[in-house]
Amino acid sequence: MTHSSSPSIIAIDGPAASGKSTIGLRLAHALGYTFFDTGVMYRAVAWLALQRGLDLLDESAVTKLAEEANLDIHPASKKDGRTSDMLADGQDVTWEIRRPEVEANVSVVSAYAGVRRALSAQQRKIGLRGKIVMVGRDIGTVVLPEADLKIYLDASAEERATRRYHEIVARNEKAEYNEILSKVRARDEIDSTRAVAPLKPADDAVILDSDKLSIDEVFARVMKLCK
Repeated sequence: MTHSSSPSIIAIDGPAASGKSTIGLRLAHALGYTFFDTGVMYRAVAWLALQRGLDLLDESAVTKLAEEANLDIHPASKKDGRTSDMLADGQDVTWEIRRPEVEANVSVVSAYAGVRRALSAQQRKIGLRGKIVMVGRDIGTVVLPEADLKIYLDASAEERATRRYHEIVARNEKAEYNEILSKVRARDEIDSTRAVAPLKPADDAVILDSDKLSIDEVFARVMKLCK
């Protein structure tokens, strides 16, 4: 159900594994909105580049790919755990872009100015359709500065690494906490120090530190902000 007074464009930013997607998805379901995790677009570009054998350190080649790729988001078409469909040049790549080799390269790709420009423009178009919860690292600052509600979800690196560790173990996969923690920190470093659209809260964002809060508590606070 949609409340007539609810904000139409909601931006949720924050570092890796801060719970943005979990909260964003619940919020979208509660409001009857589209959920859009913009990170999947960067993953799609990294995946396409790997598929085509591009050198990921070749900024101009990767940028050209991002400018020419036909990327779109649709509501989930299958009940297989996906939150939405990610289409790259008409192909459903929702799960392909979650592979470890994509995970390992997405930060490099998302740091390129040209890639961010190309994808920000596509994300903006999707966002301006309204009734959307958009999750990322620069939605409130760059992609949709006019969003009706901006939330910056934060948590310590240790807390985020712990969450990711439990997620992986829950899938019956092997996980090494210290390795996850160093990856989280490395990702933060890249995200917050890049020249273009660095990770930071928008001036008018509501900052929520989720370290001591459960997902339910964070969700309750976010729902209150939407009223």
